[in-house]
Amino acid sequence: MAAPRLSVLSYGLFISSFLTMFYLYQWDTPQRLRGKICKLILKSFFIFFYQQCYQLIVKRYILFLPEMRMDLVQEERKQLIREVCHGDKEALLEKEIGYNKYHHLIVDNAHGIIYCFVPKVACTNLKKFMLILKKGEPYGDPGNVTEDVHTSGAITFLSSLPKHEIAVINPFVRLISAYRNKFEHINDFFYPTYARNILRLYGNYSNPPQTAREATALGVRPSFKNFIQYLVDSKTEERSPFDEHWRQMYRLCYPCAIEFDFIGHQETLQEDAEHLLRILKLQKDIRFPHSYVNMTSPDSVENWFGTVSLEDRKTLYKIYETDFKLFGYKKPEELLRN
Repeated sequence: MAAPRLSVLSYGLFISSFLTMFYLYQWDTPQRLRGKICKLILKSFFIFFYQQCYQLIVKRYILFLPEMRMDLVQEERKQLIREVCHGDKEALLEKEIGYNKYHHLIVDNAHGIIYCFVPKVACTNLKKFMLILKKGEPYGDPGNVTEDVHTSGAITFLSSLPKHEIAVINPFVRLISAYRNKFEHINDFFYPTYARNILRLYGNYSNPPQTAREATALGVRPSFKNFIQYLVDSKTEERSPFDEHWRQMYRLCYPCAIEFDFIGHQETLQEDAEHLLRILKLQKDIRFPHSYVNMTSPDSVENWFGTVSLEDRKTLYKIYETDFKLFGYKKPEELLRN
């Protein structure tokens, strides 16, 4: 509705300016005042024609050309990161120091690409894509890759090359996904490593089941509320850094230290992936597999956080605030008020 209103206002401005100019020369108006008014009217004319050209060229043509529209989207995403980093770059870089800096950077030397993988953001399909790139021509179908790409030695981890890519997701949606994958469905690694301790500290279990098998048999698992209590507890990271599945994205990929050429969003992943293939001139050689986009709706997010106290929600937002700002996700105001 904004565009029609703008158009009506512009035409109104044009007509009123014309009438003002017409009557101006009919009245006994001082020469000096007349000159000032004429300048103001000419400025109004310029604004009017600029707005009409923008509507015609950008809105009607550029936005219908996928490549140009996606280029604009990418530039907006990169500019936002530059602005946020510029505001507090030293503090952000300081927080990044001390972690395994290159652990999440996957390299393809042939195409000059570095991909920073973020768990829970189509990570499996993007790793398959990188594996196909590395194997070279003739390019296979990433959807047919059967190797376990999370442990495959065929993937190379390194430091720096010309192009850098990253894919991100709404931070709170990512936490819901991590909980469902690692705790709702009991996991042989995550239960003894994290879940048992969460049950003991926040779930009122003085002696939780020892193994994942026992916990499954008894139907015992941490609640989402328990998981959030674990994340907001200041003692958690005193013991050890967050696991990669819930560590802040900026602490995995260092966007203030590495200038990314391409930023994908889980919410527009298929479109972003196709645009990346066009940039690499591989759109005829590789088809990016359709991902199951488990996008949690705003109502569903509110339902998940319904059992979490307001105080814990506010603390959680502060922990992930930098991710929200860097990657353009709206502050969840509805979760941060009574």
